[in-house]
This record gives sequence, structure tokens and C-alpha cells, in this order.
Amino acid sequence: MRSPRRFRLSLAGQFLVLQLSVLLVVLAFASVISVRQSDAEFRDDRGTTLRAAAQQLANLEPIRSSLASGDIFESLNGYLATTQSRSPSTYVALADAQGEVVLSLDSDDVGGRMDLAGSDVQQMRMWTGDVSVDGKRSIAAQVPVVVIPKTKGEPQPPRLVGIVMVSEPYPTLGDRVERWLPDLARFLGIGLAVGLLGSWLLSRLIKRRTRGLEPTEIAALADQREAVLHSIREGVVAVSDEGRVTVISDSARELLELPPVREGVRLGDLDLEPHVRDALLATDDVHDQVLVVAGRVMVLNRNRVLDGGRQVGTVTTLRDRTELLAMQSELSARESITETLRAQTHEFNNQLHTISGLLQLEEYAEVSTLIGSLTRKRAEISESVTSRVDDPAVAALLIAKTSLAAERNVSITLVEGSALPRLDPDLSADVGTVLGNLVDNAVDATAAAGGTHIDVHLFLDGELVVVQVADTGPGVADTEEIFRRGYSTKPSDASGRGVGLALVQVVCERRGGAVSVHNDAGAVFTARLPMGPHQ
Repeated sequence: MRSPRRFRLSLAGQFLVLQLSVLLVVLAFASVISVRQSDAEFRDDRGTTLRAAAQQLANLEPIRSSLASGDIFESLNGYLATTQSRSPSTYVALADAQGEVVLSLDSDDVGGRMDLAGSDVQQMRMWTGDVSVDGKRSIAAQVPVVVIPKTKGEPQPPRLVGIVMVSEPYPTLGDRVERWLPDLARFLGIGLAVGLLGSWLLSRLIKRRTRGLEPTEIAALADQREAVLHSIREGVVAVSDEGRVTVISDSARELLELPPVREGVRLGDLDLEPHVRDALLATDDVHDQVLVVAGRVMVLNRNRVLDGGRQVGTVTTLRDRTELLAMQSELSARESITETLRAQTHEFNNQLHTISGLLQLEEYAEVSTLIGSLTRKRAEISESVTSRVDDPAVAALLIAKTSLAAERNVSITLVEGSALPRLDPDLSADVGTVLGNLVDNAVDATAAAGGTHIDVHLFLDGELVVVQVADTGPGVADTEEIFRRGYSTKPSDASGRGVGLALVQVVCERRGGAVSVHNDAGAVFTARLPMGPHQ
């Protein structure tokens, strides 16, 4: 049984709840402040009125004389009633000098204690403040009733004979709410309407910026993005239009040999080779561009990121193709051998047909002469190579390439001064890879330009094996970028172009060497490979 789907508030609903919560908090604070302000205003306004009423009572001769003599008459209640009639909520009481209530319109209060906490009225000073009357918090004015004894001798100090208190209770919370309710309802209504409108506008703005996704969907996409970036083997680098790195995967950091990179860092601040930095900062679309990074061959794809038709950055993927290129080189070598065998088979077939025809014509002397000529020619090719190249693998490769080039009417000549000893098997394989790719490119360029020959120079320069191949083709237009960008003047096919020279550079750099090219009646490639151990 499927569990019921939990209800989730939309983005607009969440904003509305948030704004209403803020509104209620603000209303609560405003209410507290309003209550305190209302109490202060009530205390100031009513305190002055109550003090005037208490002073008036304290100055009445009947009250002064009654309190001085201690004879309290019921007729004095008329004065209290007159004062209370001006405000029905007013409470009036008389007390003696010790604070005992001696007269009040409420007979139950007579004999009780007047609330004098915090009051200095017994020091014959008028006082206004908060008191408790019948358990209610009230604002009260307490005025001392003072008489001056009449004597014939020295004047006597004034004497406190009683206290007059006129008080009024503070409005209750219900009274205040009843008075504030219209304004409160108006305020809440306006706040709710503004909150609804603001939430709707804000949710539309955010949804437009977030492609209509809810927060939970955005969080899920972020989690999925992190999982994808950590799981794919291809390197991913996203760069904003300001040249800042917004996304870089772990594989990309490993391929580019970078330490952990924080998002938002400028690409120019990273330790990258200039041509790698330029490739990542470029803003055009690129597919299967060959890039050499730290001695490894990368295949780079770059796509623009558009937002409303405006470019906001690029996303670049990097794939390590060093091992694949090595395998491709081996396959090319096998293909070269196959082509050589095919060419030799074709040549041998022609020669056998010629011999067969001469035999049928009984031209035995011509047969002998032809066989001798062919034998000498084959021996001359082998002798010209093996006399200068002692390494059997390199010599065999060069002989095979010579036969294959001859079929395309291109001759390969091992120039005078060439000398190569037997090499370490690992170095021999690298020299063969470099020589095979350079010769293949030279044959293609020479044949396309109508040239006739290629010069190969193999020699040692100290601890370096130097492989130099000079063709009679059109030369190289861009000698700076030909290795880095997999440049090729030939049309692309299914296997791609521009990888052979990149592989030559990788092989040389791995051994601590280098490859260069210059133009001299054609392109002249020079590769230098140290004889030391493979790096």
C-alpha cells in the first residue's frame, strides 16, 4: 500500500506564512509598546486630574478639622461623593496619619490599610503613582492633610493629621481591545492584503529566476548535481561570463592537476598552462578539440550556456585520451604493416606476371637480368637502412614505410650522417611511434602537394635521440598551435585528425624531450627523446 503523499506548501504559500508570521510578531511588539504608551498617557493625563481633586478635598476645612480631632462624621461622605460623581470610576478615601482608612464610600474599606507602598505622602509631600485598590491596579494621587497648631509661644511645625487618596483603575485589556479593535482589524486586513500581493509577486519573480522550480526540487537538483559530478569520469568545468569557475568536478581537478578549488574563483588565478586557460575561457562552441595538458592528451568539448538568448557562461568537458591514442598509434602501425604487405603483394604480383611472360617468351636472359635487378634494389633499400640503423624495430619500420611511400611515388631517403644504435626496448617503441607518425604525416603532405621525396635524419646528440623528418609539402601555416590544438590540414574522418602530432608531443614530453617544427622548402619536424628512463 502506498503511503499518503505529504502536503507541501508551494513557494508562494511559504512566503505568505513567513510574512504573516513576521506581521504577527510585529503586531505583538506593537501591542506591547501601545499598552505601555497607553499606560503612560493615562498616568500623565489622569494623574494631574486626580491630584487636583485630592488637593481640593485636603484643603476643605471640615475634613481638616475632622481628621485633626479624630471625629469622623458621616456627613463628610457628601464631599467624597461630590468628587466621585465627576468620574464614576474614581475611588476616594480618607486615612489617618498612620494610613488607616477612616472614611470611604465603600464601608467595607473603613478600618483597612491604605496602600502607601512607594509613597512619600507621610513625609507631607504630594505623591502620584500606582497602587492596588480592591486588587486592581490603579493610578492614585495621595495628598497629605496638614494642620499648623495654634499656640501663643513659638510657632509649631505643621502636623500630619490625615491622607486624602483619589484613585482610578487602569483600563482593562478587554476595554483596550474593544477600543483598538477597529484599528487592529484595519491594520491586519491591510497587512494581509499587502502580504498576499507581495508573496505572489515575490514567488513569481523567484520562480522565473529558478525556472519554475520549488525549493525542494532545487535542493534535489543540487544533490543530484553533486552525485553526478563525483561519479562521472569525464572532467566538467563551468565558467561564467565573468571568467569565474562556477562548477569543477573532481575528475577535472585530477586531469588539470589542481588542488581543491572553491566555486567563484577567477580562472586566471588558477595554476594552469596558458593554452589550457585560453581554451577554458573561450566562448565559442568546440567539439573534440585535442589539448595537451601536463603531458596527457585531452579531448575537449565546449558548449555555451544561454539564458534568454544571452550567453552567461560555458561548460567544458575533458576526456583523457592518452591511452586511446597510444592504442590508435599501435593500430596505425599494424595498418601501416598491412598496407606495406598489400603494396608489396601488388608489386610482387606485377613482377611475377612479368617473369611469367618472359618465361613464356623463352627470354631466359631477360628473366635473369630482371630478378637480379629486383634483388639488388631490395638489397639496396635494406642496406641503406640497416647500415645506419642498428635497432631492428626502427629499421624494420623505416623499410616498411619506404615501400609504402614508393607506391605513392614518394621516396624516403635516410640522409648521410644518420646513425642510430640498438636502443632500449621502451625507447625503441617510443622512437618508432614518433618516427611512424612523422613519416605518415610527411608522406600525406608530400603526395598532396605533388612532391617526390622525404628526408629522414636519425642520430644521437649526446644523450638525446634526434628524429628529423623533412617533407616537400606546402609547409606548416601555424607552427605554434599545430601540436596543442591537434591541427590538421587534412579532412576529418571517422577516426579524427590531428591526434598523431599530439601523440608525438606527449611521447617526447613524457621522456623529458620536445618536438618542434619549422619551414624549409616544406615542413621540417624535429623530435628529441632523452635516452634516460621513461618518466
